[in-house]
Amino acid sequence: MNWLSPPRVRGVLRVGSALLGLGVTGWLLATLWPEPDRVAQGAPLSADQPETLAPFPESPVTVLVIGLDANRLGAPTNQAAPMGPANADALLMLRIASREPLQVLQIPTELGVQLPGQKDPGRLSELWRRGGVSLVSDAIHDIVGLEEGDPKRYVVMPRAALRRLVDGLGEVEVVLGQSYQRKDKAQGYSVNLQAGRQSLNGVQAEQLVRHLPDPKDVSQRRQRQDILVEALIEQVKAPSSIELIPALVDQLDAEVETNLSRSEQLSLAAAIIASPEPAAITRLPLANRAGEQTLRQIKPEASRPLWPQP
Repeated sequence: MNWLSPPRVRGVLRVGSALLGLGVTGWLLATLWPEPDRVAQGAPLSADQPETLAPFPESPVTVLVIGLDANRLGAPTNQAAPMGPANADALLMLRIASREPLQVLQIPTELGVQLPGQKDPGRLSELWRRGGVSLVSDAIHDIVGLEEGDPKRYVVMPRAALRRLVDGLGEVEVVLGQSYQRKDKAQGYSVNLQAGRQSLNGVQAEQLVRHLPDPKDVSQRRQRQDILVEALIEQVKAPSSIELIPALVDQLDAEVETNLSRSEQLSLAAAIIASPEPAAITRLPLANRAGEQTLRQIKPEASRPLWPQP
């Protein structure tokens, strides 16, 4: 058979053109629409290594964590004070990489921002009820001065998800500098935590980060949030957590809202476990409070980005 005859040459050219077209299309998709969490390939590992959860991310991943003051996603009321739709009760930025210390940025929810359709500024936390993840993410991007496209990923966590997270990890160890007691009939919850070293279950962890006897005392609540964040990081990095995390990710699936796939969640968990210690928790530079005002502002002399790359 003559493979160079005109009909066969045309057939070969058509097949070659089709394959070339597929190759170019694949290259364009990889360039213009890359996979969100391409991961490095690795050899088989022993069961006690974090890479057994999933391959590490190839580059650092920025995740916005929005803690809601409602008990569950889509709850009609927040069962908090003041009563109403859910607000962003806690805002954190995580920068996760396997070869760098975990970076955590505390973002004050009482930062003053211009609310859509309102003449007077309001709290950053109120943007959640007005525009959800997109509006909160865009505002934080501009406030902090993040790189284009950041934050790439987000997790929305109501109170029930926080309790599930802590209980799923098997409680967390904290050291409290003082005791906290309070009964709030309006919100239907109580706080009863003793000073010293103790293990917190999910309900107690919620009490620690929710406690706010004075609306102007939000900075003190952020300090308590730092205590819990540090304890959660320590518990995640414990050797026993590797076998707990896959089931915990499945349990949290219906409790949280996120654009992280299951494999991405496992990949980021593996990177946190492998990351060097200690984790770095930082805060935005706030201007001094003026009088009795509750809204806060960034220091005028602060230069952006307020959370530079390490």
